[in-house]
Parts: sequence; C-alpha cells; structure tokens
Amino acid sequence: MASVKVKFRPSAVADKEGTIYYQVIHNRVIRQIKTDYRVFGEEWNEKSGVVILTANGRTDILRSIKERIGWDVKRLKAIVGRMESSDKGFMADNIVEEYQEATREQSFFLFMEGVIARLKQLNKERTAENYAATLNSFMRFREDKDVLLDEIGSDLMMEYEAYMKTQGIAMNTVSFYMRILRAVYNRAVEKGLTEQRNPFRHVYTGIDKTVKRAIPLKDIKKIKELDLSLNPSLEFARDMFLFSFYTRGMSFIDMAYLKKKDLQNGILSYRRRKTGQQLFIRWEKCMQEIVDKCQKDGTDYLLPIIKKAGNEQRQYRNALRFVNNKLKETATMAGLQVNLTMYVTRHSWASIAKNKNVPL
Repeated sequence: MASVKVKFRPSAVADKEGTIYYQVIHNRVIRQIKTDYRVFGEEWNEKSGVVILTANGRTDILRSIKERIGWDVKRLKAIVGRMESSDKGFMADNIVEEYQEATREQSFFLFMEGVIARLKQLNKERTAENYAATLNSFMRFREDKDVLLDEIGSDLMMEYEAYMKTQGIAMNTVSFYMRILRAVYNRAVEKGLTEQRNPFRHVYTGIDKTVKRAIPLKDIKKIKELDLSLNPSLEFARDMFLFSFYTRGMSFIDMAYLKKKDLQNGILSYRRRKTGQQLFIRWEKCMQEIVDKCQKDGTDYLLPIIKKAGNEQRQYRNALRFVNNKLKETATMAGLQVNLTMYVTRHSWASIAKNKNVPL
C-alpha cells in the first residue's frame, strides 16, 4: 500500500527558511516531490508533519501554505486511490509522474488554488473563502478527480449544475458558484493557459429575487428589550446584533477587526474589508454601553470577537457561527418568526433609514 508524507528540509543557512517536500513510499521505494513552500523551523511540527500557525506576522502566509499542502496531499492520495483500485500494478514513480503531469498541464484544481492563495495575499479574505467554498463544492462533484483547464466545457458545467440541483442547492447559490468558476476560467484564458470555449453559456448565472431579510424596527426593539442577564451567550449574540445595527449594518468581519484606536473624538472610523471603502460613524451612547459591557483589557480590539493574536480568521469564523446560532434562539425568545442572523442587520438598517431617522 502506498503512503504520502509531508516532510520538512531545514536550510543549511542559519535563520533561513527551509523547504517542504512530499515523500511517496510504495513497496519500500521512496520518491520525493519538491514544492516551492518555505517555512522556518519553528513554523514546522516535525512529529505531526504540519505547519504551525505562529503569531509572528506570517499567519496569513502560513495558513495559505497549510491549505495548499492539504490540497496537494489530497490530490496525491486521490491518485494513489485510483491506482490501487485498478487491476494494473504501479510503482512509486508512476504516482509522482501522474502528479507532476497534472501540474505541468495546468490542472483546474491547482490553478484555482493559486487564485485563492493570491486573494489571501491581497488580504481579500472573504472573497478567498467564497472561492474556496466553490472549489470544495466542485471537487465533491468531481469526487476529487482533477480536471485539466482544456477539459472545462459546457457539458461538464451542465453536469455540475445538475449535480447541485440534486443536492437541493438554491439556484442563487448555483449561480454564485458558477460565476466564481467562470471568473477563474476567464483568468486562465487571459493568461493564455487555455482557449475560450464559453463553457458557462448553458448554465444559470443569473440572480433570482429573494425574500427580503430586513425586519421592522418594532422587532428590533423587542430584541433589545429582552432580559438576557441570566444567559450571557444569548446576551452577547444580541449585543453584537444591535451593535451592527447601530453602526449602520456593519458586517461582522468589520466588527471583528475594529481596534480601540479606530474610535477617536467621538468618531468611529474603519475601512470595509470587502471593498476597501473608508467609513466614519458618529459614536453614540448605545454603542458605548455595549462596548463597556463586553470589552476586555489586554487586547487592541474594540469587541471580544478576536481575543488573541494568531488564527484571527478562524476566531472570526467561529464567533460568527456561534453568534448566528444564538441569534436563532434569541428570536424564538422574542416571539419572532424570522431567521435571525447577523446578515439581517444591514438590510434592516437600509430598510428603516430609507424612510425615517433611525432612533438609537
């Protein structure tokens, strides 16, 4: 049985990054596959063979390397699985050759992984997350079997669309994934890696009308007036919801990265992580009450969403998942028949502010 291991080769030069390589073993024959991933010795766990996300300012780079290693290993194991399930014998060299051949011929998986890594380098975390979710969905459809850029055609995309429909995925989500795949494909065309064959012309890439997610001001008041003092988890989720509403529907990721220094002279200033737009909000008493209630010393962040240096993205995602789950319970306690999530706040603010001044 063949095995795949991730190994680290330290640099011969002191204080210089070492290199990551893959070790393929089959029938006691060992072969190595080089990569261009470089990490320092303290960023590598030799025992478990994984990258360590240290808090040294390289967290995003290390996370990207860790994810790309995961994708590479997944592809290698898929190759091993196919060879072991076939009736033909194979050698370690065959595994390496097939992996390298797919790399040379610009596999779609590999190209999209590169696009995701580039988005992360540009600090477009949310976009990178959407691209990664799309790639994971497409890989499930392909059962982890890679496809070359030249093999992306209209028939394949129609099969993928049909697959998503059988999974009960909403058409707007189908369209969302298709538009991301189209953007990646068009980028490959621009780079001259494949020719334009318009593979998305027969699949849905439009946008259906959705049910409005805004809730009326009276329901927001019900949420605000709930006595949740005996349930700190629900109280925290409710307060994050209200803070977002008070700050004109600020997104949760922007709330997570607010720093104490962003609040000066009664003005909260921040730059939207999604668009880069800088916004200024007058600081109100209701906002200060929430901050006073939950702010902790020893951190630069204004709100206790990201609580320590390192793994900021994971902390944000975990907190968002936690808050959204607790908001559903909060809505039930308030007697509201709504699917309450942080996403509702932006729509609610826009809906209310369009017609009247919002009383804070």
